Amino acid sequence: MAHRVLVVAAHPDDEVLGCGGTILRHVAAGDRVRIMIMAEGLTSRDMSRNVDLRHDELSDLHKCAKQVANLLGAEKLRICDFPDNRMDSVALLDVVKQVEAEIDEFTPDIVYTHHAGDVNIDHFITHKAVVTACRPLPGNTVTQLYFFETLSSTEWQVPTCDTMFMPQLHVDVGDVIRKKLEILHLYESEMRQYPHSRSYEAVELLAKTRGFIIGKKYAESFMIGREIR
Repeated sequence: MAHRVLVVAAHPDDEVLGCGGTILRHVAAGDRVRIMIMAEGLTSRDMSRNVDLRHDELSDLHKCAKQVANLLGAEKLRICDFPDNRMDSVALLDVVKQVEAEIDEFTPDIVYTHHAGDVNIDHFITHKAVVTACRPLPGNTVTQLYFFETLSSTEWQVPTCDTMFMPQLHVDVGDVIRKKLEILHLYESEMRQYPHSRSYEAVELLAKTRGFIIGKKYAESFMIGREIR
């Protein structure tokens, strides 16, 4: 039976960094995938938020996100307009309602989102909103909830028992890693030079690291939020 998969990411590029290979695997298996991006992705570069100032750049970034969604095989991309790296200035309920609306419309059974311990505040808010929207009320369709790691955020957090990313689920992405890296090149403006962790080399190195711990060449890893069987 085909799954309905919803990926909820804070920013354009997080969806590829966190679970791009896994998305490709789902699509290849015949599953339906939708992507939801919460924050606009650019205005945090300025001292104060000014969407008009970044209008052209935002337009280009969102066009890239649409191309990425198409190449990943997602049937739909939804980009919200929450303030970039300022999502803690928004009432959490407003974020939750956006996610709830998408879940009500799509009725996914699998949801992927950010790890709670990420240093990026938008990742944390997105995580909280998704967990709230996926709470197991009677009639909720979500039976599998997973949290991904995002380079330049997950590994930058000071490790404690509450913030450490401890992978429990591993997806072999050896057959799609090259395509993931090719798709990631559409987000060239968001990438950095190695040894910055948000670099192509680091993305491949992380996939290799997650791979060899399960005896594979490349993998993506997740923490399990909930599995209902």
